[in-house]
Amino acid sequence: MSRLTSLLFGPLRRFFPPTPVVTVVELRGAIGVSAPGGRGLSASSVEASLVKAFKNKKNKAVVISINSPGGAPAQSRMIMERIRSLSLEKQIPVISYIEDVGASGGYMLALAGEEIFADPFAIVGSIGVISAGFGFQDLIAKAGVERRVHTAGTNKMRLDPFQPEKDEDREKFSALLAETHKLFIEMVKKSRGDRIKGDPDVAFSGDFFLASEGEALGLIDGTGDLRAILKDRYGLDVKIETISSQRSGLLGRLTSGASAAMVDAAAQHVDDKALRSRFGL
Repeated sequence: MSRLTSLLFGPLRRFFPPTPVVTVVELRGAIGVSAPGGRGLSASSVEASLVKAFKNKKNKAVVISINSPGGAPAQSRMIMERIRSLSLEKQIPVISYIEDVGASGGYMLALAGEEIFADPFAIVGSIGVISAGFGFQDLIAKAGVERRVHTAGTNKMRLDPFQPEKDEDREKFSALLAETHKLFIEMVKKSRGDRIKGDPDVAFSGDFFLASEGEALGLIDGTGDLRAILKDRYGLDVKIETISSQRSGLLGRLTSGASAAMVDAAAQHVDDKALRSRFGL
């Protein structure tokens, strides 16, 4: 039957080509957030969505739509590499699109695309590494609290917030951050190649940029509305299918009603807000 159908209707395809399809995968939230509700983005949480997106053989492209202020560098890299792997395996090109923010680990996700576009008001870049904490040694002394810690290993208590910071610990951690930053820069250079323009000390300073400035530095390829970009490239009749990577998590599955979803959403908002605050958002 399939052979007969092909013989009957095959010639008509020249006059009535199939409708082009583009699958959009939404990656939203902080990266590597560990919480009982399964919030945030991680390599495991987005796996099913990515596999589903690349299964569609009719795809002209897969778009990774990003709205993330960053997070864990390891999870960011794993997600990015998984997208690249699926793209090569299925021979489907990838376009990255940044909505509100694609910064730090969020920008690392965008490196999965052969091209990167963004909304004109999007924040991009922040190619750097940050770690922050507090020192509580004076507070517990004033409170009269006796802390008891037992370790095996002379360096097990590096950067302990209840002890004064040591020079050797500060140097150790600074070296770790510098090496992580170096690896991040190498990833950007490998992905963007000679599209990086201007002073690299600006692009790789850890600063964040409005999309137009990011484009001037070569961090992205252009700005605009995603649907307009896709229609311009694939035709006005392009079919856009969207897949969300968000999941309700175990908490949402085990409890009924809206209360669990409200708790999950509120906690996610706090996680995202803490990261977004770095960009004044």
